[in-house]
Order: sequence, then structure tokens, then C-alpha cells
Amino acid sequence: MTAPAAGPPTGPETTEDAQALRSLMRADLRAAMKARRPEAVSALRTALAAIDNAEAVETPAAPAEEGSAHVAGARAGVGSAEAARRVLTADDVRALLRAQVAERRTEAEVYEKGGHGEAAARLRHEADTLDTYLTR
Repeated sequence: MTAPAAGPPTGPETTEDAQALRSLMRADLRAAMKARRPEAVSALRTALAAIDNAEAVETPAAPAEEGSAHVAGARAGVGSAEAARRVLTADDVRALLRAQVAERRTEAEVYEKGGHGEAAARLRHEADTLDTYLTR
């Protein structure tokens, strides 16, 4: 029996799948903007922003060893402002989308109990829009 070839994973959790999902969401955002569908635009913009925020680099807890004499904690030199962003897998992106859907459905219930049926319907429509990306 031979060992499997070493290489990038090919399962659903690969970063290529995550990028494909983001690309699809961005394309759907443009289409929703052209079709003037405000609920879809709002849901997709918020979800894409949440994904972008999840990729942000954490700030280091320890101060920089070498820095600027003029700005506390600043780094100096070539490449000092560059930092690699986190790489999310497709499962990470889907987890963020599930959280977005759950949040909208919970808030829709709160609005419904408060007598704001239109706002609840809008939130449910946004949740349904994002829910379609969980099955892709």
C-alpha cells in the first residue's frame, strides 16, 4: 500500500473553496445592487465585511523590539507595515455565515415580538439570502 501524495488538501475546507465562495458572494452583491434588492445587498455587504474582519491580523501583545524614536510602538524599515492576513477555510467562512444567519433570525423574533413585522420580515429575508451560501 502506498502513501498518499503530499500536497494541498482537496476537501471542502480548502482555501480555494473559500475564495470561490467569496467571489460568488461578491458577484451576487453586484447583481443585487443592479437589481435594486436592498435586503440582499445589506446581507451580502455585512457578511463580506465579517469575513474580511475575520481575516484581519491580531495586534501583537508585546511591543516591537525595534521601533521609531518618534512614535511609540511603531516599526521602521522596509516591510514594517506589511503583515500576512489570516487564511480562512471554507468551513471558517460557512461558520461565519451560519452566525450571521442565526443573528438575523434571533433579531427577527425580537422585532416580531415588539410589533415590528416589516423589520422582522426584512431580517428573515436577509437570513434566507445568506442561508443559500451554506449549501454551496
